[in-house]
Amino acid sequence: MATIERARFTQMTEGTQADWDIIRSEAMVHSPQGGRRVLDHLKLLDGDAGGFPVDRLTHSLQTATRALRDGRPDSYVVMALLHDIGDTLGAYNHPDIGAAIIKPFVSEEEHWICQNHGIFQGYYFFHYIGLDRDMREQFRGHPHFEATAHFCERYDQTAFDPAYDTLPLEAFEPMVMKLFERPRTSIYKAAMAAG
Repeated sequence: MATIERARFTQMTEGTQADWDIIRSEAMVHSPQGGRRVLDHLKLLDGDAGGFPVDRLTHSLQTATRALRDGRPDSYVVMALLHDIGDTLGAYNHPDIGAAIIKPFVSEEEHWICQNHGIFQGYYFFHYIGLDRDMREQFRGHPHFEATAHFCERYDQTAFDPAYDTLPLEAFEPMVMKLFERPRTSIYKAAMAAG
């Protein structure tokens, strides 16, 4: 295994151009492989059903399969695949985790859908757990309200069917890898492009 050159500072105030050239060089190799790390994390949802009819990975795959079969663009399909990736890390804020991961790579609308799908999905079950199923109404009039309601109605709330012909994770790997190669928006975008 090759030895990776490392910066020499112990505090950022001591950093030099040579140090940051090393770090940037490593980032140019590491960052475009974000899709692989995301896919590896998504696999943690396998086998975790949490009482649902299918495990969380199958739910994610079904959501993405439905979006793909509906002709949605790759970025939307990847958003659908990753919308619940935060389930294992943030039981109380999983939409925020998924949204943070995809934000640099998807449209503003796709990001908003992912970030707010939890409240919109609540329309289908909140009344069973003592919450207001119309909580999503606080967003009525938002430019992405209808798109988020549609995502939940068409893809998310329907994706708990053990008999559905769900595509395997491998079917989505190429689009995940491609999407995560380069961000649409990021404070680091220009620095990475210049390398």
